[in-house]
Amino acid sequence: MAARLAWLVRRIHPQRVTGHRSLCAGAGPSSSSKPVCFTDPDVQNILKKVTGLNLEKVFQPVKQESKPPVYKLMTQQQYEESLQKAAVVAQQYLEMPPMLNEREPIDEVLAVDEILDGTETAKLVFTDITYSTPHRERFIVVREPNGVLRKATWEERDRMIQVYFPHKGRKMVAPPVFREENLKLMFQQDRHEEVLNRCLVQFEPDAAEYIKVRNQTFEDIDRQGKHDLLRSTRHFGGMVWHLCSLKNIDGLLVDMLQRDLVDDAVSLVRLYHMVHPDTACAKESQGADGKELIKLFIKMEAKKPGYLELALQVFSESVAASS
Repeated sequence: MAARLAWLVRRIHPQRVTGHRSLCAGAGPSSSSKPVCFTDPDVQNILKKVTGLNLEKVFQPVKQESKPPVYKLMTQQQYEESLQKAAVVAQQYLEMPPMLNEREPIDEVLAVDEILDGTETAKLVFTDITYSTPHRERFIVVREPNGVLRKATWEERDRMIQVYFPHKGRKMVAPPVFREENLKLMFQQDRHEEVLNRCLVQFEPDAAEYIKVRNQTFEDIDRQGKHDLLRSTRHFGGMVWHLCSLKNIDGLLVDMLQRDLVDDAVSLVRLYHMVHPDTACAKESQGADGKELIKLFIKMEAKKPGYLELALQVFSESVAASS
């Protein structure tokens, strides 16, 4: 059987079942527009801009072993230089996790050896443990008790890779926190960022479980109007992209206007038009800018225009009062 398996390894290239697919949107089957992807430079620029940079939030205290504080005497110039260095480090912390399509299921039979039927009572898993081989290209096959030799499913691959190459913080079985009832409790406690961080550790970014929990978290934040929980975190850009893809940015737009983030609101509408270029609003708004762009969106695309009109009116009145 070992010789048979070695022949199959040489015959089948592992990349046939591997590879990431970046999440794209904006072009349907009948559309001539080029799909807009999450990784496009223009998209990334907008997402980074609306994420913001709050150093106090990025470097908020975390639970760790208590150590004596360190005090430094600085000149004003040294203090400003330290802030610039902190901003560079903060940008690294704000690097957005990838938004990927769900990976295609693996269901490929390599061989059926009926002579082996019944010789084993359990499945046998064969794993290439060559250290230098990327995990996505690692060859893993399963011999069923009935003699069928097939490629391992994604779940089987993840488990075997965790056995031989443990990922720090990842469990062999998903922690109870990802159960539906526990997620609801975490959301009630405003621990959405913690859920997303743990999700990144436990699952691959294109795994069905990861995408499910991530989207649930984003949509709960939008439903509760608590968008600021993710502002200045690495997850805010992904949430903006997700809501734009769903054509559901009304709540986020209201939040931005209420916080006097009108530039971010304009950028959000621009991103919406990039993702959905075939909408009447995107075509009508060519050349529009600033509040005019927001007004056109409210008029033509908003699901709840009344709330947005009120938020825009309050913002305009506050600007007029302060000037």
